[in-house]
Amino acid sequence: MTHASKHAVQVVHVFSDGPGGGNPAPIVLDASGMSPLEMQRIAQQYGHESGFVVAAREHEDVDYHVTFWTPLHEMSMCGHVTVGAVWLLHRLGQLDAPTVRIGTASGVVEARVDATGAVEVAQPAGTIEAVSPDVATSIIDVLGIAEDQLAPLPIRNATTSRTKTLVPLVSTDVLDGLTPDLERIEAVCALAESTGLYPYAVTDTTGLVFDARQFPRSSGYPEDAATGVAAAALVTGLVADGLVDPTAARAIRVRQGRAMGRPSEISIRTRASGGVWLGGRVR
Repeated sequence: MTHASKHAVQVVHVFSDGPGGGNPAPIVLDASGMSPLEMQRIAQQYGHESGFVVAAREHEDVDYHVTFWTPLHEMSMCGHVTVGAVWLLHRLGQLDAPTVRIGTASGVVEARVDATGAVEVAQPAGTIEAVSPDVATSIIDVLGIAEDQLAPLPIRNATTSRTKTLVPLVSTDVLDGLTPDLERIEAVCALAESTGLYPYAVTDTTGLVFDARQFPRSSGYPEDAATGVAAAALVTGLVADGLVDPTAARAIRVRQGRAMGRPSEISIRTRASGGVWLGGRVR
């Protein structure tokens, strides 16, 4: 699919976990010369977070620059679009090495491609911050849940590249049954000083499986099928709550998108140097 003769748009589905799954990512691999308005129009046309890649100049300390747009605004970083862009670059033979440095508005992001072609993108060590009781009450209200549907863990903000509000629920049934007041999500996220609500449920502590949903603050669509940055932020909260051992060798599995009919799974691996690697299937 193309937007113009030079700026071909390729759509990949990132973090797919079955038929119809994954988060669609429209990507332009040569966005040189595109204006911000042209980029936003593509995001509006496709209705998803979109990525625009430009090769770095020789003297720069990155390999590529990636700009991210939602239908409503530019974003500083998007995990699934970055994974999709690196996967496309590798698939088309445009990577000179299995490790890539990507310049984004949030800073330099490292990515790596293994021998099978799977892509992982690094996220920095996260931070945790409490939300006030009044804000927590507003979050509960906008999600349409009762107090007894919350797990005995705190509602709080976790930040990696962006800040997400983690909302622990007692079960995946409660999670899947959420019917939030979407018209109030933006206002509640503004109160919480986050870019999205990320309710989640502990599915299997032994297998390190967790289910989640993402309701973004203001993106032009009500819910995300898979959100790498939010999944990385969730792991920060899970480590703080003692539910995940940061030295564990196994990947943490964050499942998302099932309530939308777009099953997705994000694989999170902790990094020895701090932070995490996030990856998953691309198609």
